[in-house]
Amino acid sequence: MIKLANNIDKEPIEMRKVYTATLIELAKENENIVALDADLMSAIAMGDFAKTYPDRFINCGIQEANMMGVAAGMSATGKVPFAHTFAPFATRRAYDQLFLSAGYAELNVKVVGSDPGITAQLNGGTHMPFEDVGLMRLIPNAVVVEPTDNTVLKFVLKEAAKTYGLFYIRLSRKNSTKVYEEGSSFTIGKANTIREGNDVTIIAYGIMVKEALLAANILKEQGIEVRVLDMFTIKPIDKDAVIKAAKETGAIVTTENHNIIGGLGEAVAAVLAENAPIPMERVGVNDVFGKVGTQDYLAKEFNLTADEIVQKVKKVLERK
Repeated sequence: MIKLANNIDKEPIEMRKVYTATLIELAKENENIVALDADLMSAIAMGDFAKTYPDRFINCGIQEANMMGVAAGMSATGKVPFAHTFAPFATRRAYDQLFLSAGYAELNVKVVGSDPGITAQLNGGTHMPFEDVGLMRLIPNAVVVEPTDNTVLKFVLKEAAKTYGLFYIRLSRKNSTKVYEEGSSFTIGKANTIREGNDVTIIAYGIMVKEALLAANILKEQGIEVRVLDMFTIKPIDKDAVIKAAKETGAIVTTENHNIIGGLGEAVAAVLAENAPIPMERVGVNDVFGKVGTQDYLAKEFNLTADEIVQKVKKVLERK
């Protein structure tokens, strides 16, 4: 059962601190859980984990590909490794090791890629992954998720810890927007309907869920009733929810903090093309590299805003 927060406010605790606290809790329950990092322990706030379990934390240094190999090897011995680094290095830089040593070998590796998309902010274009979801979707049987807020993050970590296989957890380190109340229950591979509407559906994940809700509020004032789906599991995509939305609302807009190539938009478009063709529009990064800037600046620069979603909704409704 999903319990929605009353207001669209920031979470009081950073996601990285929730990541560490939850991993410590899981490690108490399962002695096989280990944490690996590529010299970013302070960035992900893993100090408490390292102090609590010094023999179960490994700083692999700035050697991301090697870290994935180490994680795969530890999995082969029965461990449950959670390996973290910034998202471009967790995916792009270490892709062959992920694909072969973890994916092809069918091992139990959990990869945490932090600061996805524009949340990389001042780290700039080299650290700004707009392609990581696309890369990870291409690994057979990999699960690709981006927790919406702290409540979803805790759920995802617990599910990843007890579910065998390769997980890619796309994680914003800072304060997220609170969408769900504690006590909510979720299912990997199932979208959350967080707003009902019959005119059009907006499908979002990550930081764009907030923008989708803001857009829905704007559109409601204009007499347009919007359904909002939080597709926190990008792979496996919830085909049933997409098809249901297509048949019941007749128009869909996807929005994501990622390149429009290879991400949620393409996943949804494939489902629609094969099952329920309807008008669709995409909001996302339009096949360009990242830039340096604050998140607010970058959101406007790459059109990842509620206003852009509103314009795409109006466009798709004209085609409906």
